Amino acid sequence: MNTRIALIGLGEVGRCYAAPLHAAAFALSACEIRMTPAATTLAQNLHVVVHEKPGTWLAEADWVLSCVTGDVALTVVQELVPFMKKGARFADLTTASPESKRKAESTAHAHGVSYVDTAIMGGISLTGVRTPLLAAGKDASELKEIIERAGGRLQVIPDGVVGDAISLKFLRSVLTKGMEALSVELLMSAEKQGVREKLYAQLSDIDQIPLRSFIDSMVRTHVLHAKRRAHEVQDAQRELTLLGLRSVVLPGVEERFHKTTESLATHPIQVAEPSVEQALDWLLSTHAN
Repeated sequence: MNTRIALIGLGEVGRCYAAPLHAAAFALSACEIRMTPAATTLAQNLHVVVHEKPGTWLAEADWVLSCVTGDVALTVVQELVPFMKKGARFADLTTASPESKRKAESTAHAHGVSYVDTAIMGGISLTGVRTPLLAAGKDASELKEIIERAGGRLQVIPDGVVGDAISLKFLRSVLTKGMEALSVELLMSAEKQGVREKLYAQLSDIDQIPLRSFIDSMVRTHVLHAKRRAHEVQDAQRELTLLGLRSVVLPGVEERFHKTTESLATHPIQVAEPSVEQALDWLLSTHAN
């Protein structure tokens, strides 16, 4: 018998996966409290029955894919799993916190339901079903087969536990969203000065360094040169202000450097050329965060 999948939520994420799963011949049902015109059209085109609330109909599902918002993710699990059959699987594609997902797994487990922490690692609106997913949990490999059969992409975290996938998504966002904000300020300033193309040339050496090596290098040298670099940050802020482009991001960068400098004054690092592990140990032990 074909795998039966229940989609919870027909917002952007739910609608993104509905048509590909249907085209892959999975038996679909759905649940949506507030039907939008887009959701209504989708349900009609795919001939999918949409329920207004959880109920006994969920007992037919082999998999439930939760596509709601992160603020209601745990509540949805608590409301749904009592209706699910033992041995069914629940994939949580929300942006709920790692703690919420671990609580959700405990709730699911108490009802005999397997829970898979699933993180969307890109923009659904841009790449649709091809948006990379990251998953952790006992049945993550089976979810991978389902998503790939529908034309999607999913990476299973080796030996991953619930909470790992969403934690990695948030950590990735620390880098990408921070870089996004800095890039906005950087290119605005370069464009105003008429040196944007020249700037790209000056940054090209970074392209030659693997990202991991680049990040590790910055952390290793940060604990040695934070005081000097803090002055460079101040100079950069001053220049942007003179251009009429006062930085929103660099004050936080300056604070980061000052905190490290203060910790160095009271707890000097005892290694001349620290490894990234030694640098991180020192940063964490001095609470320089």
